Order: sequence, then C-alpha cells, then structure tokens
Amino acid sequence: MVRVQALDGHFASLTSILFLCIISLSLYFRQSMETPKHFKCYNRQKVGILLILSVGFGLFLQSSSSSSEETTCESSSNFNNSYCGFRKYIMKSYFEKYDSLLEPIFQNFIADELFNTCKLLPDNLNHLVRVSVPWRHLIGEGSHRHISTTIRFHMQSDSMSWLRAHFCKVIVIERLPTGVFADPFELQHLLKRGVFTDVAVFGDTNLELPSVLSNRSAVEIHINVAPTSLLGHKNELEISADLPLHVRYPPLDDSGYSEVKFGEPEIFLSCSVEENGDHESCLLVPTKDRTGSRTDDVVWRIPSGIRAHAGIVSAVTFLAASISTLLIVLSSVFYPDNKLGNNPKES
Repeated sequence: MVRVQALDGHFASLTSILFLCIISLSLYFRQSMETPKHFKCYNRQKVGILLILSVGFGLFLQSSSSSSEETTCESSSNFNNSYCGFRKYIMKSYFEKYDSLLEPIFQNFIADELFNTCKLLPDNLNHLVRVSVPWRHLIGEGSHRHISTTIRFHMQSDSMSWLRAHFCKVIVIERLPTGVFADPFELQHLLKRGVFTDVAVFGDTNLELPSVLSNRSAVEIHINVAPTSLLGHKNELEISADLPLHVRYPPLDDSGYSEVKFGEPEIFLSCSVEENGDHESCLLVPTKDRTGSRTDDVVWRIPSGIRAHAGIVSAVTFLAASISTLLIVLSSVFYPDNKLGNNPKES
C-alpha cells in the first residue's frame, strides 16, 4: 500500500512538471510567432523564468508526496510499528533518538525496541535460528584495509519451512571503533556494482577529523538471501561481507603504535511477511552461538607519533618555518624587482 501511494505521488509530480513545461513552451512559440524581433529576447527571459518556477513547483509537489507517504505509514492501522520504524535502516532509528554510539545504550536499544516487535512472527523463531561468526580478520596493509567477516546461520527444521516461504535479507551492523571510518562515497560505488543490496554510514561521517576529535560511527549492510540458499542437508546458511575501512590520524603514543579493536557485528534477519491482508517487515534477532564464533577481538595496530619525540619535532618544524619565512622576507627586500616586472608590455 505504501509503495502504491509513493508511486502515485511521484507520477503526479512528474505529470505536473511535464504539464507546466508544455504550457511554457507553447507560450514561447506563440510569442515567437506574434512578437517583433526586438521583443523576443525579453520574452525568452520570461519563458525561462516560467520554466524554472515550473520545475520548482513540481519538486515541491514531489516532496509533499514523500511527506504524505511518511504520514500514511504512521497513521495506517495495517502496518505494525516495527515496519514503519525499521523499514529501511535500524541505525537511522537509533541515531534519531541518541546523539552518539555508546555500547550499553545500543544493547538496551536492541533489547527494548527490536525484540518481539512483529505480530506475524511465529513464537520462539528467534531461538530456532542461531548465528555465529567463525571467521573475521583484516585484509591488506597500511592505513586502508578491509575487514572480512564470515557469518553462519544454523537453523532448526521447525524454522526452515517458515524461512523458505518468505523473502529475507541479512542485516549486518558494524560498530566501528574510534579512529576508524568508512568512506560513504566508496560504499556507494560498491552498492552500484551490486556488492551489497544496501549500505549506509551513520554517526560521525566527517572524514577529515583526527581520532581525538571524532566520535564512533556505524555501517549498516543489507544482503539479500535467496529462498533456495536456505536449503541444505546441514540447515545452514553462510555469507561473507568485506568492508573497506580507513584510519584517522591517531594520537601520540609511547610505543609508536595505536591499537584499534573490533568487536563482533550485530546480525539480524529481516523478512517480509504478509498474512490476512497485513504486511510487516519482521526483524529476527537470532540467538548468538558462542561455540562456533571466534572469541578474540580483531586488532588493527596503527603507526602513530612517539610522544617522546613531540618536543624535537615541534622545535625542528618551528625552526624550518622561521628560516623559510626569513628567506622570503630577505628576497623581497634585496631583490624587489624581477624579470617579469621589468619587462614592459610590448605594444
């Protein structure tokens, strides 16, 4: 229902733009036929202004239709609150309530607002699906690397028939530690290449800030799961996700290295469910299987400045800047003229 209303709103806005453009062009050709030549330039300016106003009015209608779509989702009784709140991104709902990414607050957010939010979800289905992360490590060297994660779902026979009958996707939330960021523009290129179904960065997305001035960010990755991929003798599903990451300028450290630790990602299953005319996007929070997951954290050792060398580096930098400034001043005083300034412009 929401998709149909959205398409109707976009179609209406595009129709309005096309209609207004046709009126503007018809006025332009009519005035070109009936107006003397010395008035045509003035009329063209008026028609151009009318075209700009037409496009602006059409965009206003389109934004109005988008806002009406949000209102319909909130007021419709056929949609559960979980569908309206988490129909796109989980982390967007989190950052609409909280300013920063803190581990205790995030865990409470999952426990209080994501569990048991779907009325059409069978009882105990969350406990019938277990998830583990058996393989997780960093790929590459230097300041630009990839974190590769293998995710394995273990499903009991009672949940297999239900999962096969519905379209599901895996949602992976990487909570990045301070000092590491993901480039949203790079992720958009991966999205266009079909690496992910959907991906977005939330939190501190300023790419230029150093570690001491930045906050944590999170990357939410969506990966479609085909119903046939859930079939198998072992009742297991395994997927992999590689996320490109970059380091910020780290703070000074006595050892010359700054360590960044990655915890396990949060993993969900989002399934589209329709029953008795009701449509919901049900969010499954699988039970974590600690026996099949790696227990140690992934550590990224980032080269940083040594704290004991800060005084020497500052003194050398100040001396080099002072000498350079003095040379520039002396050159301007003793050699004020240059060849370009002395050569008169040939007439």
